[in-house]
Amino acid sequence: MYFGKEKAKKNGDRVPPNQNVTTTFPVLHHGNIPFYKQDLSDWNLNIFGLVENPITYSFTHIQNLAAVTISNDIHCVTGWSKLDTGWEGVSTLEVVKAAKPLPEAKYVILHAEEGWTTNLPVQDFLKETSLLAFAHDGKPLTPEHGYPLRAVIPHLYFWKSAKWLRGIEFTKEDRAGFWEKNGYHMYGDPWEEQRFSFD
Repeated sequence: MYFGKEKAKKNGDRVPPNQNVTTTFPVLHHGNIPFYKQDLSDWNLNIFGLVENPITYSFTHIQNLAAVTISNDIHCVTGWSKLDTGWEGVSTLEVVKAAKPLPEAKYVILHAEEGWTTNLPVQDFLKETSLLAFAHDGKPLTPEHGYPLRAVIPHLYFWKSAKWLRGIEFTKEDRAGFWEKNGYHMYGDPWEEQRFSFD
């Protein structure tokens, strides 16, 4: 074990190639950590683009949707994996149900604070394991991990799980987000080690 990480030997079916298991939760991001007032009265989440009904949700509305609690493994492009992470939030299917994405919508662009974005196919965003989380391991998200709301897309590298989420845009064409424009892979499958655009 080194720096909270250990080589995965007993979890070969759960840990992608060249990943190390960690019991900590490393903090990695670009830019500043947003500060929100505790009441979140001016926070919202917009669902827009190729949808029948564009929607703006308040945080209270998000919390009043049918909540789910799940456990999954997450994998960072920098080489760490964290097993059995617990999340509470709302399934992505539930969040966008009322917006009614149009059939021509093939991709989702997640918009976060400070103009940060990431992209993924609609079927990945709407997978039954994907959710928008407001709590981690039984406690509200901390600011450094995406408070008040973050995406959790566990089957892709974790940069696709945008922190400080503010918008969900449905599009016909794929569009590179922040890290994708800076050389990261457009899809990011950890099992295929799709770390960079040339992988």
